[in-house]
Amino acid sequence: METIPILKQLGLSDKEVKVYLTLLESGPASVRNLAEKAGINRGTTYDILKSLMDSGLVSYYHKATKQYFIAEDPKKLHSAVDQKLQDLKEVKNKVNQIIPSLKSLYDKAGEKPVVKYYEGHQGIKTIFTDVLETVDRLSEKEYLVFSSSTIKDNLYKAFPNFTKQRINKKIKVKVIAVGHEGTTAEYAEIKSLTKEEGSPTYILIYDNKVAMISLNSKNEPLGIIVEDKALSETQKQLFGFIWENIN
Repeated sequence: METIPILKQLGLSDKEVKVYLTLLESGPASVRNLAEKAGINRGTTYDILKSLMDSGLVSYYHKATKQYFIAEDPKKLHSAVDQKLQDLKEVKNKVNQIIPSLKSLYDKAGEKPVVKYYEGHQGIKTIFTDVLETVDRLSEKEYLVFSSSTIKDNLYKAFPNFTKQRINKKIKVKVIAVGHEGTTAEYAEIKSLTKEEGSPTYILIYDNKVAMISLNSKNEPLGIIVEDKALSETQKQLFGFIWENIN
């Protein structure tokens, strides 16, 4: 197991690691001697020693008129780790305090359209997961789908138990099946637009989002989520018009 990468994970810089290891190997040393052995200028070495003392890894003593620095027992690294954990805990508490104000800024920025891109089956699963999580928080748990026979079967390979989870959450869905008759499932209403040909795009409309999924030239799924209230409302109106006019 390599020592240097582990010490760097503790938060020590390259030069701090070098000075610390040099001091461990050499024993008590003055700043001048330590700087020469470590190959680092004297002023920088002194600053590093102060930092290592703050971490509890180095101490010093005076002999005659000279100041000597000495590395503490390496077991003190445990204390340094504990201090890092304590510092992170305090940072976490402070972050929790500022999240509400940051969330306010985020929500304001949300007034602008946000587009997120996803690729592959894992990316499509992320889209379907977002549909379930978003709709599950709504007072009216329902979303809309333009389902394409061209890609429908390919998509659900990414999330085979999607329908089961949707039903468990009692989420309703209205589906306009493009190019196929659709399948009957609990909490689902389905109408077929045509049996002749499918659409190249699978569209989900939910809350203030529109997700669009298609296949690339290699028959691999790719999709986007557009978070925009105006676009979502337009798609909902279009869906409603088509829905009402399908016999």
